[in-house]
Amino acid sequence: MEGVDHLDHERRKAQFDVEAMKIVWAGSKHNLEVSDRMARLVASDPVFEKDNRQRIDRKELFNNTLRKAAHAWKRINELRLTEEEASKLRQFVDEPSYVDLHWGMFVPVIKAQGTDEQHKKWLTLAYKMQIIGCYAQTELGHGSNVQGLETTATFDPKSDEFVIHSPTLTSNKWWPGGLGKASTHAVVFARLITDGRDYGVHGFIVQLRSLEDHLPLPGITVGDIGTKFGNGAYNSMDNGVLRFDHVHIPRDQMLMGLSQVTKEGKYLKSDVPRQLAYGTMVYVRQAIVSDASLALSRATCIAVRYSAVRRQFGSHDGGPESQVLDYTTQQSRLFPLLASAYAFRFVGDWLNWLYMDVNRRLQANEFSTLPEVHACTAGLKSLTTSVTADGIEECRKLCGGHGYLCSSGLPELFAVYVPACTYEGDNIVLLLQVARFLVKTVSQLGSGKQPTGTTAYMGKVEHLTQCTCDVQKAADWLRPSTILEAFEARALRMAVTAAKNISMVSNPEEGFFCTLC
Repeated sequence: MEGVDHLDHERRKAQFDVEAMKIVWAGSKHNLEVSDRMARLVASDPVFEKDNRQRIDRKELFNNTLRKAAHAWKRINELRLTEEEASKLRQFVDEPSYVDLHWGMFVPVIKAQGTDEQHKKWLTLAYKMQIIGCYAQTELGHGSNVQGLETTATFDPKSDEFVIHSPTLTSNKWWPGGLGKASTHAVVFARLITDGRDYGVHGFIVQLRSLEDHLPLPGITVGDIGTKFGNGAYNSMDNGVLRFDHVHIPRDQMLMGLSQVTKEGKYLKSDVPRQLAYGTMVYVRQAIVSDASLALSRATCIAVRYSAVRRQFGSHDGGPESQVLDYTTQQSRLFPLLASAYAFRFVGDWLNWLYMDVNRRLQANEFSTLPEVHACTAGLKSLTTSVTADGIEECRKLCGGHGYLCSSGLPELFAVYVPACTYEGDNIVLLLQVARFLVKTVSQLGSGKQPTGTTAYMGKVEHLTQCTCDVQKAADWLRPSTILEAFEARALRMAVTAAKNISMVSNPEEGFFCTLC
């Protein structure tokens, strides 16, 4: 009860409208109402209880996750929840499971790369969960280098089928969530070979397991890859391995929204530009950024509450010891993380706008913003996930020994979250892509071509490379224009320096590596 009193005292000291801030965080009053209603629904249902998941073995954990996923789907149907409500309910269940990849990757990819006929066939089944899908791209030998994937899809005009095959050990699909035990189907990315020519990586819908007895179909070897980092954490997900031995699928199970193969084996590009695939990438990465704000806000919430309740030292007259939250060393480590959680929340909104803007432009065959979009999504995915993973660990340290307990929620939160630094693009690889974009932008500054969008500030190269900070007192940093100019000057000067260093070597790749070192 004493801890509750401390928190109440801190809450009453807020110098802003807490209820208004809830709406700002949620995005709208409607969003707040939906979130609150779904949170209460999950919290009041004993099937979704999660207190014991750090103490049960992997098999029991996974079975428990299956029960929760099935129960969630039952409640969604019983209550006739909207897609928005169902998404929030799954979020509050707070347990990684096969449905994450079904709704988060399998369905969006078919929507983005399939034809109207494929949408009608496959999405109808997927929306009713009559089939369970996963996303099989990463292989044992290749992850970030998608163009290096080795799985093949060879067209056979005699049977009007593709033959999916894993020719090497390293071509085994490795890591797809939902693959190990649950999925009946997968969007498989493989090298399309027809008429003796390799046309690169394309997507194919492949059935993995029987809909009658759930056993793997002939030619398919599939299984779970084992226990991952942490206790409960991501071990509730059945990440899997998948090997194909000359598996035949109908020609129309190639995702043909962007390209197709005729009955005669001729490869045809669709009138729909391949750049439309960028829409899916932006959608996935904006979701990752939004997830970063959620994870970091949970960690900072735990650490702030702990810091308000925990008391150490500072008692000289027999009174209570000082709240840990009052120590500047605690504040200097904790408050920037709290601020970052808010920043990531709002940049997630901006990325959602960018997703809609990109789709609008792509539908109009307007591709000029794609390089910038790629750089922004790559950079923000890398930045937010790295800061969040490190921030969760910092929050654990800020809670002292208590933070090391699984009951604090922080060890499991870290173990669940840290894979985000690797999936959908390794963070260092993504930052190199951003660096290439910035160096190219710098190289064009003298050509008269003015940078636009998020790099428009680089057009002020003379001012930003020579200006000095005009801050005279601490309050001056409350001016947004002052902060913005400081960031612009720093970013431009770093980009210009990097470009100069890279230009000094004959091999650009070597230049990027040396700059990193």
